[in-house]
Amino acid sequence: MILPRVVSAEWRKTVTLPASWTGAAVALLGSLLITMLNAYAVHADPGGRAFVAPLEIAFTAMPLGTVGATVIGVSVFSSEYTNDRRITTSLAAVPGRVLTLAAKAIVVVLFIAVVAAVTMPLTIGAARLVIGETVSVPEAVARCLGATLFWILSGLIALAITVFTRSGVVPLVVLIVNSSLVSFSLLLSKISSLGFWLPDMAGRRLFGGVQATEGGLGTVPGALVMAAWTVLLLAAATAVFNRRDA
Repeated sequence: MILPRVVSAEWRKTVTLPASWTGAAVALLGSLLITMLNAYAVHADPGGRAFVAPLEIAFTAMPLGTVGATVIGVSVFSSEYTNDRRITTSLAAVPGRVLTLAAKAIVVVLFIAVVAAVTMPLTIGAARLVIGETVSVPEAVARCLGATLFWILSGLIALAITVFTRSGVVPLVVLIVNSSLVSFSLLLSKISSLGFWLPDMAGRRLFGGVQATEGGLGTVPGALVMAAWTVLLLAAATAVFNRRDA
């Protein structure tokens, strides 16, 4: 079959990109560092701790992994438009642009899923090691799956936006600022309920008990809205990629 071969080729390209591993390192080391800092602060002052359970401490850091997922999603496509313009070779080797973009999307999903599968258990384990309290396995699994889905959808949205711009600079700056410094949808939600329907605000409850602000959509409706945004952006990106010159 053609698709598995194209996915395999795209996977090999992705694992050779320094930017992909930079994204993975940001997600893993960033989440782990924030978790350890919070956990030791709680351990040093148990009477005044804001987060009681190790899960709460761990998942407070998980949104930082969105930055790593964004870097991965952007780099998978923007790498085609570097100085050597590998896009021409990629399109010549694959019969169809839709197939190329589909393979890249699959690789983004798989790569982020692997990063999440390593990062989240390590982060939860580190919090539990420092705090010394038990963790509910079913709750931990559910919250890990939700956070992984948020990371994956964020990476796919980053991929779609990068298709529009071709360059990775603008998507990286805008999306990283939005996910780590100033959330534009969060600011909008302060003045209008429309902010809750934007992707990151809609899906924020996928992290479980971690809440940025009150109100908005529930976990399942929010996940569906974020997924709908992802599908819409990918469909638009596919149409643009399929019609314009390489």
